[in-house]
Amino acid sequence: MHVKTLFKTCALIGWVLAPNALLAGGITNFDLVVYGGTSAGIMAAVQATRMGRTAAIVCPEMHLGGMSSQGLGFTDTGDKSVIGGLAREFYHRIWLHYDRPEAWQWEKREKYGNRGQGAPAIDGQQRTMWNFEPHVAEAVFEDFIREGKIPVFRNQWLERAGGVKKNRAKIISITTLDGSTFSGKFFIDASYEGDLMASAKVNYTIGREANSVYEEKWNGVQTGVFHHGHHFGAVKEKISPYVIPGQPESGVLPRISSEPAGTYGSGDKRIQAYCYRLCLTDNPADQIPFPKPEGYDADQYQLLLRVFGAGWREVFNKFDRLPNSKVDCNNHGPFSTDNIGRNYDYPEASYERRREILREHETYQKGWFYFIANDPRVPAEVQNEMRRWGLAKDEFPDNGGWPHQIYVREARRMVGKYVMTENNLLKNRPTPESVGMGSYTIDSHNVQRYITPEGNVQNEGDIGIAAHGPYEIALGSLLPPRDQAENLLVPVCVSSSHIAFGSIRMEPVFMILGQSAATAAMLALEKSFPVQDVLYEELSARLRADGQVLHLHEKISVSASSLPKPER
Repeated sequence: MHVKTLFKTCALIGWVLAPNALLAGGITNFDLVVYGGTSAGIMAAVQATRMGRTAAIVCPEMHLGGMSSQGLGFTDTGDKSVIGGLAREFYHRIWLHYDRPEAWQWEKREKYGNRGQGAPAIDGQQRTMWNFEPHVAEAVFEDFIREGKIPVFRNQWLERAGGVKKNRAKIISITTLDGSTFSGKFFIDASYEGDLMASAKVNYTIGREANSVYEEKWNGVQTGVFHHGHHFGAVKEKISPYVIPGQPESGVLPRISSEPAGTYGSGDKRIQAYCYRLCLTDNPADQIPFPKPEGYDADQYQLLLRVFGAGWREVFNKFDRLPNSKVDCNNHGPFSTDNIGRNYDYPEASYERRREILREHETYQKGWFYFIANDPRVPAEVQNEMRRWGLAKDEFPDNGGWPHQIYVREARRMVGKYVMTENNLLKNRPTPESVGMGSYTIDSHNVQRYITPEGNVQNEGDIGIAAHGPYEIALGSLLPPRDQAENLLVPVCVSSSHIAFGSIRMEPVFMILGQSAATAAMLALEKSFPVQDVLYEELSARLRADGQVLHLHEKISVSASSLPKPER
């Protein structure tokens, strides 16, 4: 399907403009109900339908795909050879799109070169592409939905207080804020926040565990640890946190906490910072100038002026190239697009409070770009370069070029049948019953910005530890304890420590785990028993047959010739 006709077509079949159209026909009972329109949720529903079962996606989102279609086009992958199954099919379809000459509207394909192009697949046939424009990813996800004839109920927000009906440990149905009820034999919570899991009274945690809890090194408070350039040690001189440098009585600059950082290695309830992953372009014909946000306050960026004044000039180091003269813009440096310390209450917050947090994040980040592009105090060489850029006009056109989804890097995490820790990722301990693999760096963004005992400003929590090759992810990390929920799986807010989640949280891994979770659910449905009783031998055989990679150096068994070709 051509991208420009995507939403018109979806509206005609009642999947966008009429999210409850299917309710009128009474079709509200499914083999699998997936809550959340993320990449994991889509792959879970697709897998269930390919196994001959009925599945529906119930989601707050109007736009499907989660971060994979909301600006995160510069895919974090690690070892691409362990990305198999539906995840690899997704990236193959991305390659198919860009293999068409008409896909290159704003840039010659030759100029872009081989950025993001994957090598031939393990079977020698399937090609992949890992860097892409947001609207292309969304169209691919919609192709999956259309081909599977999967009903999607959009703008459906779980009633978090009493909206999950259970019979002992079995979920019977979920109800959304408008009173719609969806019954299912099995459920998957594919949301970034873990709202269904929490409402089902499954145990979970928020924040960082102390290192002593799971015998880890990199989990708790990490004062004095600097693994990337996202800290004030990357600046040539010490930066004072005070309005008048060196004078605490003058007050603290905005965006700096005066709370104690905490003891090294201790746990806390703080979470890593969020930001919007913007799709920017330097093509004037496809550009929206950086808008001045409502509530803009230039004083919020005083600390950035001090960073510039100390000679720091790495503003554009994470403008990662995408096709058609665009970039995926991510946080970089000591004071960037990550809104450090302003999201701690987001995971448990009401919908209204979450909207307030999102508005504050949007104001901060829009203001950050507007400040650099317009404030006369910004160094000329930085300002002139920023003025070359703007929001891409043909991305998120119904939202002024701004993504609909913030990057929820971390929220709740289930405490399930098995907890993944850094010891699994670093291969210090074996991982039981693999249902997929990850391989990206163990990565956390900054958690707090504080004042050191010496009276300087510093960031804390940014960690990057190499996993030294792919690692296995346990089936048990997707499963709640049996006595809490016997027909629920959680492939996004998985059971893991904070620092292990720092690597597991990558979008290709979410797709892998979404497919594996649905496979386990449908095998349990076949036998009419709790998902915790699925025989691993049967599950692993089916996963391998569907192209999943469960152990290093396994061969992907699904060839490109067996994949459905999107009509695009």
